[in-house]
Amino acid sequence: MTSLSATIQNVFNEPNCAKNANKSEAARKKGCTKQLQPGGAAGGCAFDGAKIALQPFTDVAHLVHGPIACEGNSWDNRGSASSGSDLWRRSFTTDMHEIDVVFGGEKRLYKAIKEIIAKYDPAAIFVYQTCVPAMIGDDINAVCKIASAKFGKSVIPVNSPGFVGSKNLGSKLAGEALLEYVIGTQEPDCTTPYDINLIGEFNLSGELWQIKPLLDEIGIRILSCISGDGKYREVASSHRARAAMMVCSKAMINVASKMRERYGIPFFEGSFYGIQDTSDALRKIARMLIERGAPPQLMERTEAAVAREEAKAWAAIERFKPRFAGKKVLLITGGVKSWSVVAALQEAGLEIVGTSVNKSTSEDKERIQKLVGHDAHMIEDLTPREMYKMLKGAEADIMLSGGKSQFVALKAATPWLDINQERCHAYMGYVGIVKLMEEVDKALYNPIWDQLRRPAPWDEAEINWQAKALAQVDVSAAGGTPTLLGAARAPYAKRTRSRKTVELSIIEECIPTHGSTTVGAMPQDTHASVPPQPMSALQAAE
Repeated sequence: MTSLSATIQNVFNEPNCAKNANKSEAARKKGCTKQLQPGGAAGGCAFDGAKIALQPFTDVAHLVHGPIACEGNSWDNRGSASSGSDLWRRSFTTDMHEIDVVFGGEKRLYKAIKEIIAKYDPAAIFVYQTCVPAMIGDDINAVCKIASAKFGKSVIPVNSPGFVGSKNLGSKLAGEALLEYVIGTQEPDCTTPYDINLIGEFNLSGELWQIKPLLDEIGIRILSCISGDGKYREVASSHRARAAMMVCSKAMINVASKMRERYGIPFFEGSFYGIQDTSDALRKIARMLIERGAPPQLMERTEAAVAREEAKAWAAIERFKPRFAGKKVLLITGGVKSWSVVAALQEAGLEIVGTSVNKSTSEDKERIQKLVGHDAHMIEDLTPREMYKMLKGAEADIMLSGGKSQFVALKAATPWLDINQERCHAYMGYVGIVKLMEEVDKALYNPIWDQLRRPAPWDEAEINWQAKALAQVDVSAAGGTPTLLGAARAPYAKRTRSRKTVELSIIEECIPTHGSTTVGAMPQDTHASVPPQPMSALQAAE
């Protein structure tokens, strides 16, 4: 069992990582041992990344060891879907308090594990280390080992406290936990020459289910999906697969790389977004399986299914091309979507004016250049102000991004479509590309955008609505024609409203302001008449 620092160093030195591919051994070590800079986890901490990577496993309990806020902020932060157990939807936390910081939280963690097993009997329990217990020295590895022996249940420690780095690092630390405690610990009921692993696929909005029926028809079996709609037993026996497809290299490249080293499972990085990319991925899977011993007829079935589905998809999106002619898209995302979604949008005739690459590898950038050209507008870091200026200047007709950028588009009165993990629609495969085009068309031609872009009624007049309203007040107060004099009298006009009398507070205010000392001076100072005052007894006698 290695320490957390050694595990992090091992992850950073991953030879298949694009950032390390062109470095020398000395440069690699130097670059990976530098301290985390302030703000390095602003986009999500390591714990958040680990929870995102593993929570789609559906039949296990996810126990967060730490204050309740850690679980509250990380629960249900991805729209993954399950075809079976809903245990992953339940929220488990040790809810550490100040007393646990003083005396330690290991006993509380053990009791939580015991209670979860008694009430829910999960296939396994993933225990996530967070900042507070890591800083006070709670040994979750020891607690999980004792609990596993005591209850006869797999209890897996996931050492990913938030302070060690970014969300991307946390995803890789989650992969290290799978490699050390889960993968290879069980055997499948049966194996076939058609077994594959999908790594880095999270079944967002049920996207996996748009691909699985097609794979079933061809004869390819998904032995394990890490981690969308995943089951613990499937992941534990995933070392018997014949090939693997890496869907998101930024998340779990270390899992695919080490499974190739340990078990001889070849892998490639592909995409199921877009017609051509989906076809290429299916052909690549079939070719790799044939190289590992599958019958050659597998390629014939693959080509037949590809030809049929491509024809249906092209026919379905043909109707959108006239409507998309000349329309420009700004794509603010990252990773594999920075190039895979570009290909899908281009197939429908949309023009890409820019795509963010701040989370993309060098291979991702090369793919973008091949798709859009060497003069492609690859955006490293686009600030909200620059994004707003770009949209307001009509450089893009629609923006595809995550939820964090939607308000910039709405402020610029530009159509926006969610393309990140919070989305409600599945865009994967041949069916998904048609759905994506439908949603883009709805967003572009929604009549609300024409209404939002019209000048406001108060901006069409020579004066704004505030001055116009104050002028009306001045008319009511003075009985004259509308003027802008009310703007200068705003404090008094607001208080008097449309009444001809003056409130007592206004009179009191005029005394120190104008030096008013008599009732007769009040109409001139307050621009209103004074209500008749009741006569005193002395005045009546006179």
